[in-house]
Amino acid sequence: MIGADEVAAKFTRGDGSYLCARWGRPIVPVVFGVDEATLGVFKGAIEAVVVLAGHKMAETDWELGANLMVFFCRDWAELTEVPHLDQMVPDLGPLVGRLQAADANQYRIFRFDEAGAIKACFVFLRMDANLEAVSADTLALSQAVQTIVLWSDRAFMDVSALALVKGVAVIRPEVAGIVRAVYDPVLAAVSRDASHAMRLAARVGKMQ
Repeated sequence: MIGADEVAAKFTRGDGSYLCARWGRPIVPVVFGVDEATLGVFKGAIEAVVVLAGHKMAETDWELGANLMVFFCRDWAELTEVPHLDQMVPDLGPLVGRLQAADANQYRIFRFDEAGAIKACFVFLRMDANLEAVSADTLALSQAVQTIVLWSDRAFMDVSALALVKGVAVIRPEVAGIVRAVYDPVLAAVSRDASHAMRLAARVGKMQ
C-alpha cells in the first residue's frame, strides 16, 4: 500500500511547495502533426485515462473550443509557425529558445481557472531519436497520465508512471490509484496543503 509520504512526493515541487490539481471541466483533446492512426491512438489513450479518473470528455469547450492540445514537431522552431499559437502561449518565442537550449523533447503548459482547477493543457513533443524509439501506444498513455493531473515536476524523474506487462505499457497501479483518488468528488479540485496527501493515500488504500 502506498504511503502518504509517497503520495506527497508526487505533488511536491522542486521548491518544496505542495500543489495538486485536477481538471475542473470536461476534456476536449486535439492532436496536431500526426497521421490518422496516431491520432486515434492518442485520443483512445486520453479517453481511457479520463474513464479511469471518473472524469468526462466533451466535443467542445465553451471557452476554448479544445482544451487539451498536443503538438508534434521535428524542430522546436516549427512551433513559432503555428497560426495563433503565440496568442494561446504567451512568450512562445523565448520558450522555444529555452527548449532548444535544453535539447528538450517534451514540454507541458497548464492553464487554470479562477478556483485553481485545470482548464487547459498544451503538450509539445519534439520527435527526436528517444521519442522515435517509443511506441505510439506508450507515448500516448504516458502523456495522457501526465496531463490528467497536475503532478510535481519531479513526480516521475526516478520511476516512470508506466510499467511494461508482457511488452504492453500499462499505468502503474499506485499511479492509477492516485489518479482515481484525486478525482474523488469529496475532495477539492485543487489543494496546496500537504495534509491533502494523507487523504489521497487513505483513498488509494481503500481501492486496493
